[in-house]
Amino acid sequence: MAVYALGDQVPQIDPTAFVHPDATVIGNVVIGPESTIWPQAVLRGDYGSITVGARTSIQDGTVIHTTERHPTVIGDDCVIGHLAHIECCTIEDRSLVGSGSIVLHRAIVRSEAVVGANAVVPNDMEVPSRAMALGVPAKLRLDAVKDPDAVIGRGARNYIRNGERYRAELRRID
Repeated sequence: MAVYALGDQVPQIDPTAFVHPDATVIGNVVIGPESTIWPQAVLRGDYGSITVGARTSIQDGTVIHTTERHPTVIGDDCVIGHLAHIECCTIEDRSLVGSGSIVLHRAIVRSEAVVGANAVVPNDMEVPSRAMALGVPAKLRLDAVKDPDAVIGRGARNYIRNGERYRAELRRID
């Protein structure tokens, strides 16, 4: 894996987390227990801090960044879909950000909320618990997540198992 210190900023990766060898983690980044960081994901904590909680999946091609003024915080048991862009926002526990989505500065995605695929959550927007944010710019559908475990929890647990499988079985053959 490509893990880089930047000056005195050194990533802190829990030993039970899985970071794919083709992911990049730079600087002021904390990755919690049993979290998974997949190929081509980039977590660049050069200006400020990035925190990824426990049992959270950051999928292929996702870019997570921050600024000096606003950290990026992703909670526990979250699923961040392929090719998402997460910057200077808060994603609370047990939330899902769909593939290709963008969540921008000071936005808050509350627990058990869903950001739909390719949605754009603009600066300062709050997605309430159990709501869905859909479209560009995102519009809210309140109380749309009826069974958060089916929508979010199952996916989060699958990625924990997949991280364990990759840790045990992944090998480069070229």
